[in-house]
Amino acid sequence: MASLPASSLLSSSSSSRRTIIQAAIHVPKLPNLRISVPGLPKTSTNSIKLVEQLSLNEPINVIPSESLFTSTAHLHAILQAVADRVEMHNNIGQQRDNWNSLLLNSINAITLTASALAAGASAAGAVGAPLLALKLSSALLFSAATGMLVMMNKIQPSQLAEEQRNAARLFKQLQNQIQSLIMVGAPTQTDVDSTMARVLALDKAYPLPLLGVMLEKFPKTFKPASWWPNSSNYKAKTKNERAHFDGKQHERFNGWSHQLEAEMREVVEIIKTKDAEEYVRLGNLALKINKTLAISGPLLIGIAALSSAIVGDWSVVAAVAGSLAAAVNSFEHGGQIGMVFEMYRNSAGFLGLLEESINGTLEEADWEKRENGQVFETKVALKLGRSLSQLRQLASKSAAARQEGISIDEFASKLF
Repeated sequence: MASLPASSLLSSSSSSRRTIIQAAIHVPKLPNLRISVPGLPKTSTNSIKLVEQLSLNEPINVIPSESLFTSTAHLHAILQAVADRVEMHNNIGQQRDNWNSLLLNSINAITLTASALAAGASAAGAVGAPLLALKLSSALLFSAATGMLVMMNKIQPSQLAEEQRNAARLFKQLQNQIQSLIMVGAPTQTDVDSTMARVLALDKAYPLPLLGVMLEKFPKTFKPASWWPNSSNYKAKTKNERAHFDGKQHERFNGWSHQLEAEMREVVEIIKTKDAEEYVRLGNLALKINKTLAISGPLLIGIAALSSAIVGDWSVVAAVAGSLAAAVNSFEHGGQIGMVFEMYRNSAGFLGLLEESINGTLEEADWEKRENGQVFETKVALKLGRSLSQLRQLASKSAAARQEGISIDEFASKLF
């Protein structure tokens, strides 16, 4: 090595240092890796168009989402109004129940006080100013009681309270149905319209004000309550269409069968011929009793007022008539005959709604468009207070009685 020239040593030394440096900073070339993500769909034509619209700042068609949002917003607004109506009907129902008890107690207290004064005037044998004072006080009290009783019989506070209780219950049902519709499904404009129609029908059936729109408390004939809009969703099919469709049906489809249809028709027939007629009879009876009592009470108090004002021995008549008026008033409003009449009216309306619901479902010839038959049967059984086996036994019993030409001796509803 000593014999090598200095230039060779220098060049070899610099060359080795470069090799070492390059080796130190050299990064090996990685192999090409192809990564694929399984399951990703290829870009569709609609996606490409959407990207193009975004890149060109063109408006995007979002009508379905906007329509869904609008329908949901409308239902939320209706839901708030329905919740407010539930609270209003509850409060007003309590108020009118208080009217019944307060007016009843006040009128009876006034009537009995006036009767005691009339009896005192007759028993004491007073003359002159003392007798005039007793008679005048008795006549004034009887007159005041007559006016108050006429007003009370006109508005029937117990019946008003029952109306508000029924309205609160029905609005509560509607509130739950709207909440379920919002949570479960995608509401449409049809849902909004039908819900709005039901709210307005309930408002008309159970009005809050007294002046101008109060329900007639003494109608000429008994009519069941009606709190639902006129149904136009079900259209009856022609016989040919029904026969053609039924011929293609399986034994059971969407929970429906010919046997279930026959069962529902028997249930409707029992409701019409037994339950509905019974409630009409009871409603007319309650209406007649209420009319008689509503006339008798003010008439007796009016007789007492006139008798107490007449000079002579008419104070006994005034005392007796006033006592009878208090008894009649207690029976009418303490027994809440108006509430009983409203209860029959509402029960008959419930049966009418159930009958209309069953008929409307059966009029839809396409079984696939109906509500599931098994679910519908369960709902009908629960509304009538029966189990499924009891409902089927009732239909079989009705069919057998029809073949024998006799009427069934059982009512459809066991609930009330």
